[in-house]
Amino acid sequence: MSTFTLPDSSPPVTVNSTKDLSKDQLLSFPAFKNWISTLQHSLSIQQSKDHTFHAAPYKLRNIDIQSVDFFGGERIGFIKLKAEVSNDNGEKLPGSVFLRGGSVGMMMILQPDDAPKESETDKHVILTLQPRIPAGSLSLAELPAGMIDDSGTFAGAAAKEIKEEIGLEIPQDQLTDMTKLALPSTEGTTGENLQQGIYPSPGGCDEFVPIFLHQRRVPREQLKEWQGKLTGLREHGEKITLKLVPLDKLWREGGRDAKVLAGWAFYEGLRKEGKIY
Repeated sequence: MSTFTLPDSSPPVTVNSTKDLSKDQLLSFPAFKNWISTLQHSLSIQQSKDHTFHAAPYKLRNIDIQSVDFFGGERIGFIKLKAEVSNDNGEKLPGSVFLRGGSVGMMMILQPDDAPKESETDKHVILTLQPRIPAGSLSLAELPAGMIDDSGTFAGAAAKEIKEEIGLEIPQDQLTDMTKLALPSTEGTTGENLQQGIYPSPGGCDEFVPIFLHQRRVPREQLKEWQGKLTGLREHGEKITLKLVPLDKLWREGGRDAKVLAGWAFYEGLRKEGKIY
């Protein structure tokens, strides 16, 4: 175990790390950098007399790194830690944290090109079916998840499957960030610097997920072909498969996935406000 003081922390924060995680590795891990800066900012605004905790402000006292998972050599994947956050009255806030950073959810809507424009007629959404061991599932239906890569394209395992199965790539200039359109900045409301994304499990995980929208009109016969192809039985051993779901049944078909429910709610709300069509 190694111990060091978190740079620029006041009061000084002691970090107890595991033997396989160095100070430099921890401080350069993007998820940790984002989490600690967000938390420290939120703690700092307790100085305002209008803040709920102004009379007995909470402080970050120490951080215990409990475990780390590496992806491919020395690239950090996940960190499990416990942060002690308490006030001078001895009151504590829950501080068990699973750090993994952000990802991207993609709501991809396909519509026959002979349907009336700016209508909801025959719209379908692509879902992925894949094993999610933390949920105890070998076939969980969810919005495709991934990242926006350096070239500005939706990327990751789900994006690869979409490209392989139906030949679609999604460039950044054809994406609408529904989260940014729907959610006001927390700086102007609470004063905090939270991410422009949904937090699926904020009681234990830092993960935030912006939900992007991509809509595309395709030939009706092409849509029927994809629908028949993707709704067949999963091939033996295939880890990720796709499913086309009618938009009006999305909330039921994918309702166990927080990304689905957030995407559906953002889409319906923004459409009613005339911000998307």
